[in-house]
Amino acid sequence: MIDQQIQEKVDLWLNSAIDEESKAAIKNMSEDELADAFYKDLEFGTGGLRGVMGVGSNRMNKYTVGMATQGLANYLKKTFTGEAISVAIAHDSRNNSRFFAETTAAVFSANGIKVYLFEALRPTPELSYAIRQLGCKSGVVLTASHNPKEYNGYKAYWDDGAQVIAPHDKNIITEVQAISGVEAINFKQNDDLIEPIGRAIDEKYIQEILNLTLAQDAVDAQSDLKIVFSPIHGTSITLVPEVLDRKGFKNVTVVEEQAEPNGNFPTVVYPNPEEKEAMTMALNKAKEIDADLIMATDPDADRVGIAAKNKHGEFELLNGNQAATLLIYFLLKKWEENGKLTGKQMIVKTIVTSDILDKMAESFGVDCPSTLTGFKFIAAHIKATEGEKEFIGGGEESYGYMISDFVRDKDAIASCAMLAEMTAWAKNQGLSVFDLLAEIYAQYGFFLEKLISITKKGMQGAQEIQDMMAGFRADPPKTITGSPVTHLYDYNSSESTDLTSGTKSKINLPKSNVLQFVTADGSKISARPSGTEPKIKFYISVNSRLSSKADYDNVKASLEAKIDAIQQDLKL
Repeated sequence: MIDQQIQEKVDLWLNSAIDEESKAAIKNMSEDELADAFYKDLEFGTGGLRGVMGVGSNRMNKYTVGMATQGLANYLKKTFTGEAISVAIAHDSRNNSRFFAETTAAVFSANGIKVYLFEALRPTPELSYAIRQLGCKSGVVLTASHNPKEYNGYKAYWDDGAQVIAPHDKNIITEVQAISGVEAINFKQNDDLIEPIGRAIDEKYIQEILNLTLAQDAVDAQSDLKIVFSPIHGTSITLVPEVLDRKGFKNVTVVEEQAEPNGNFPTVVYPNPEEKEAMTMALNKAKEIDADLIMATDPDADRVGIAAKNKHGEFELLNGNQAATLLIYFLLKKWEENGKLTGKQMIVKTIVTSDILDKMAESFGVDCPSTLTGFKFIAAHIKATEGEKEFIGGGEESYGYMISDFVRDKDAIASCAMLAEMTAWAKNQGLSVFDLLAEIYAQYGFFLEKLISITKKGMQGAQEIQDMMAGFRADPPKTITGSPVTHLYDYNSSESTDLTSGTKSKINLPKSNVLQFVTADGSKISARPSGTEPKIKFYISVNSRLSSKADYDNVKASLEAKIDAIQQDLKL
């Protein structure tokens, strides 16, 4: 028997002004399908609105996109009363992304809001750049990032070029929830208020990236650096090859089978550079040409995965923390060599990103604050400290990095350019990517991390995730692999506890459903339900001393064994 509240929502949709095709689709759904499609409304999480495409309040479709846009339009008009309001809109290569982008443009324009609509697919970071460049009050990109092909999403941005955060996110949802039904959405497009944008913005954005160059001498000396690049059927094909070429890299091989944008992502299971399977074609091409660096981006080009040859001559994928370590070290080193460090700089990371970044920052006399997970919080910290601190770069473990602050979101286009430059700089000193990483570990400690994602789909899965977090709060582990848990950080209650002394302290960050356990031997385990996927994520971080580069393999093996033991102890 279907839940009464779900049935009421189903009836509301069936009796509304939605099209007949959508009504027929609802009538053909099973009870389980109806429950999953209508048990909740899509909400803004860490990545905005995201869900499976289809009919229903819990699905991405013309009407949920329309409601989100109508709510955002209403909020913009209330917030910027009497001011001219404009927005920028971009989209990725996913199925229906162009349709959703045009739907969004139609609703904004129908509400008297000027729209700058990219003429074709563009990377998410370029949307962030365009918002400030064009003086917009907001922006939207239609993308589901690295999710499977059946998903799409709607990321809302504010006038600083960053994704919306509190109070705007909740206020927008309030406006959306105040819409009585699809009849309240104004779909009557005003063509006079929609302006296409494209190459002019591309050129300005590219020039900003080229201006970031720190080691042009190394790029010139290593212009034949062998780079393999794959956009994994996404938007980065529009800019990455051009940026690398204009930067000075003349030996870039694009994985042709994955070069064409395609929302079905035909060559991969998941279009996610975190997954080895998604990198297979790039790895094979790298073996064929004996490449120095492999890079692959997700569909909306805000995240990048990399690989390189280890000391055994085998191509090895680096995780997001390792790539961030290399990138941030290179930035800090070159800023120091170029005399740009004055004590007023900072890098920014998230609470689940490797603590090696803190150690590096400290050694260079640079601040390293940690924010909640999500680049919108990194952007918020940059905004809050403007005029006081100069942002060098930042990153998070999920393959997102940002260099400088002309973009206020993770940026795979700029990251590809800088990672290639870092590789050229290392090679110019006779070092491979892994040689450089080993040198960093020898100086700051060998930090190794692993992400464990547990998927729990649907209404029942969401409850299971809640129960899991409640269990950890009610009965936190006293020891993990024999090492006492010394500190507990509960970001939902904004409280940290020193379990040795019993002292409690306030965590000065917004509330978030995250728990962290720190052990006496320096291990850190974080539990966090995803805000964009039906998953609960566990981040395990361990570390050890690396006495010499020659001991790299042994220390790595011992740290991997320790991670496995932690995973078994926590039954993950």
